[in-house]
Amino acid sequence: MTTSANHSWTPAGQGRPDGHDPEPSTMAIATGLQLPTGFSAVAGDPDLGPSISMSMAKVEKVLREAIAHSDPLADATSRHLVEAGGKRIRPLLVLLAAHLGDPGRKEVVQAAVVVELTHLATLYHDDVMDSAPFRRGAPTAHEVWGNTVAILTGDLIFARASILVSELGSKALGIQARTFERLCLGQLHETVGPRPDEDPIDHYLSVIADKTGSLVAASGQLGAIFAGVDEDVQDVLVDYGEKVGVAFQLADDVIDVTGLKQVSGKSPGTDLREGVPTLPVLLLRNAVAAGDAAAAAVLDLVDGDLTSDESLAAAVTALREHPVTMESWAVAREWSDAAIRALDPLPEGIVKTALANFAEAVVSRDV
Repeated sequence: MTTSANHSWTPAGQGRPDGHDPEPSTMAIATGLQLPTGFSAVAGDPDLGPSISMSMAKVEKVLREAIAHSDPLADATSRHLVEAGGKRIRPLLVLLAAHLGDPGRKEVVQAAVVVELTHLATLYHDDVMDSAPFRRGAPTAHEVWGNTVAILTGDLIFARASILVSELGSKALGIQARTFERLCLGQLHETVGPRPDEDPIDHYLSVIADKTGSLVAASGQLGAIFAGVDEDVQDVLVDYGEKVGVAFQLADDVIDVTGLKQVSGKSPGTDLREGVPTLPVLLLRNAVAAGDAAAAAVLDLVDGDLTSDESLAAAVTALREHPVTMESWAVAREWSDAAIRALDPLPEGIVKTALANFAEAVVSRDV
């Protein structure tokens, strides 16, 4: 395993502060694994289901090994989000794409770990920038250790992803570098907002394409590359990933005003309280500009003081009941439908079905 001079990677149980290996076996992980909503076709297939479950279990073990650290603080901060769980959608897409070729190559699992590490690194940074108090039901890293430690932990996790991807060759490294550039640009553009001559909705769609679509697209592309899939199929998966990533984020926008915390894990109104410009609010502002008096009343609530739970609940309820929320669902479904159409060139089979089902599932969530 790769090491550095001062802060070495540690195989599970070696150099850990507690001195023992808490990780279950790969088989135990695979037995308890539940695939995310939309992948029921995978779970029900007698060949693909067990194969994906075992590969996801390997991903989980390698992921935990990759963030393990001999330094007690770095080990604790790096494990914080991994142990909080997550859907692991990006590595799952790597594995699914690989089943269009030879999924047994060891590079496939390593690529899956790379995309999840990259995703985790961005979450540490996003939570600091958004001042988010919780992530996956647990206090965010910056709430526990402070902003500086959280940012440096994100950097450290991305460094681990970079080491792994460098072992996969120059093409994978190039994909990772370009994806990370887009992730940074998306965050930058979200932070500064649209230019005076730029449509706010166009700006927002470009932001989520960079912040979400780029890494989902890279997931499918890397899975296909290391399974030996033809380049034209790789291109299909990139197109699909860009579109389904946007659909996924748009759906999350709507869930912010329709969701139930106990099911989705996301408290309604989180984005509203943090002032994040999401599609329902952008459409609401357009409605106000067009003279919609009802929209103006809702916007007064949304733009008001949302520090109290009562004021936030009132704004969420008003926005949920306005037609812009259903309009936002419709936009998300357009992106989902486009993602499904992008799959047309793929051969019929369980992988294509699973990818299409996932695209449908991300916009069928009502929570």
